[in-house]
Amino acid sequence: MIIVQTPLRISFLGGGTDFREFFRQEEGWVVSSAIDKYIFVIIKERFDDRIRVGYTRTELVDRIDDVQHELVRECLHKTGITRRVEIATMGDIPSAGSGLGSSSTVTVGLLNAMYTYLGTPREAETLAREACQIEIDVLGKPIGVQDQYIAAYGGQRFIRFCTDGRVEVEPIGLDGGQLRRLNQNLMLFFTNVTRQAESVLSEQVQNINNRREVLREMKRLALEARACLQAGAFDDFGLLLHQGWELKKQLASRISNGTIDALYETARKAGALGGKITGAGGGGFLLLYCPWEKQERVRTALRGLPELSFHLERDGSKVIFNYRR
Repeated sequence: MIIVQTPLRISFLGGGTDFREFFRQEEGWVVSSAIDKYIFVIIKERFDDRIRVGYTRTELVDRIDDVQHELVRECLHKTGITRRVEIATMGDIPSAGSGLGSSSTVTVGLLNAMYTYLGTPREAETLAREACQIEIDVLGKPIGVQDQYIAAYGGQRFIRFCTDGRVEVEPIGLDGGQLRRLNQNLMLFFTNVTRQAESVLSEQVQNINNRREVLREMKRLALEARACLQAGAFDDFGLLLHQGWELKKQLASRISNGTIDALYETARKAGALGGKITGAGGGGFLLLYCPWEKQERVRTALRGLPELSFHLERDGSKVIFNYRR
């Protein structure tokens, strides 16, 4: 039996420049972090030749192509596992529509578990690259490529998307004290709205050529954010989040709405310096940067929204249990 733990993520700045439609013409830059909320993948040998998959439902099939869970099915194809296996996935939070990168986290975790099960573990770069191939090239998802890399590598990263297709993942280099200071000023609230990211992202992809100036400014903010984090200028980083959110809302019509705008303005008036909706937008989690001493005011102002306590995570996808008879 193999158990793999893979982190969810929060993308701070630069999201949208990780779409191939953008970075194949000019580099994209993103600042992102793994968090200590996870997707777990369990894989074990089965006593017969069938394939059993467990998630919010259970499948028991004879052939890979009969598997309805598309990520499991395509990961089986990619790794070459064809039979006699049981796979289960479970998460720390409901994954659908959260905006925390759950789909890519599942894909990276599945690949890591399957390769480990076969006795041929892969490096983070391979896991991320193959997860992108599955989600974008095989399944045709209208998504970028940052989520797969932060799930595989973990930590706090400046990720560079090169015009030749290479992805360079650079650690931001925060020490333990800096990480704690940053973490204590971040808050996550669930908006009580989930959405299908693909509907938002499809429009965003279609708009890329008309929004290049906006995207260039967003990636410039990502570069500035890295410098602020490395200098320990965390309040300045919080203000950059606000600038980035104002730009992000211009990328597609459904990234924000009246309800989200009202929640965000309420948080700002209560003391938050900046923030954004995580992921594609339209719902999911509201990330806020708020100095510690003003956080109770923000909680009071946003009463009724569940708060998710979290810590920034240093590790990427990893095997936490490996038992072989």
